[in-house]
Amino acid sequence: MPCASRSRLSLVLAWFFGAAVAAGVFGCKRQAAAPAGAPPASTPPVPAASEARAVARLDYGKPGDPVHLVVGFQPYYSEAWSALVVNGLGLWKKHLPPQSTVEFKVGLQGAIIVNAMLAGKEHIGYVGDMPGIVAATKRNVADLRIIANIGLSHDQCNVFLTRIDAPQFSDGAAAVKWLDGKKVAVPKGSCTDRFARAVFKKQNINPGEYLNQNIELITSGFRGNKLDGAVVWEPTASRLVTEGLARRVATGNDFGENDGALIDARADLIQQRPDVIKAWLEAELEAELFLADPKNSQAVARFAKEQTTGFDEKVLWQSLFGSYPASVGGSPVRLTVPFGFTADGLELIKRSTAFLYEVKSIGIPELPPDAVLPGFTEEILKEHGLRAPVGEIRASSELAAK
Repeated sequence: MPCASRSRLSLVLAWFFGAAVAAGVFGCKRQAAAPAGAPPASTPPVPAASEARAVARLDYGKPGDPVHLVVGFQPYYSEAWSALVVNGLGLWKKHLPPQSTVEFKVGLQGAIIVNAMLAGKEHIGYVGDMPGIVAATKRNVADLRIIANIGLSHDQCNVFLTRIDAPQFSDGAAAVKWLDGKKVAVPKGSCTDRFARAVFKKQNINPGEYLNQNIELITSGFRGNKLDGAVVWEPTASRLVTEGLARRVATGNDFGENDGALIDARADLIQQRPDVIKAWLEAELEAELFLADPKNSQAVARFAKEQTTGFDEKVLWQSLFGSYPASVGGSPVRLTVPFGFTADGLELIKRSTAFLYEVKSIGIPELPPDAVLPGFTEEILKEHGLRAPVGEIRASSELAAK
């Protein structure tokens, strides 16, 4: 069973409250920074990391050698569940060099994964759009690049909830209007924060209090009737609704606001082992095609149950595959799986970067041109005769989950 499935609820709560992550042990050696050699001609060109200052690089061996990877993933963020499929089906074993090993490390938020990657403790990370972008701006610490767009949606991160005794609303706009002057919480700097601020600006809404709270505090706030509203991501949104702690009232579908998930990788891994990056993305493509096949929805929910703690399998299924009425922000499509970079995905990255700069989370208004590396996914899609996006998950009735 994957190591993630052995997590205990106490550890989960500690993570939510910001406890430090125990350092993992992995089999990569450190070496002094040196100019990277050019990758083989058959691989997409990878820029050198000359901008990084005094950053230790890791040694991953020569192309074709076995490699040991530590992969950060988010089983508590359903938009990034392709990682659960890679892990649950062991797809990496089909593509990485023989005798390679992979350790999957749970991160309850993308920032935790990014910090581990910056410290050299993780090499590949499945993250939301916001932490994925922040990671690509930290070259003075370590050089990380965005190599794939694994999810686009309007209601995986962008979900408005209200307290259970809020009035009944005719639509999402009316629900958000009700929050004017009231107490609202979000994890600031996240995709939920970007979404909430964008909607409040569009609708000319000014909450009385706009609190920076993590998911566990938001849960406690609804339980104790201390919050009027919040914006959270799936599968937590579906769990709070199912447990009767909050009501889903609006999503990005109501306001034309999307959200996303990315894969980031360390630049030293990209430079030394383009064969490993391509192999990993081959496994990722296979996972996304599996994820988008309706007959696999129960298997995906089972993988999520095995790799999380404290969630019912039916709730996990609902969070990614279940349908919601249009009156609470539902739509026919729950998730698009691009794999590569589409115009919508690149626009989201640009818009999110501008937001992060506006709120002073990063120091640049635009990413460097080489922060996003589309070459690997483009090459793989061409070899398979595919185009981005490679699939979508359409909302299903509850009957389909039984």
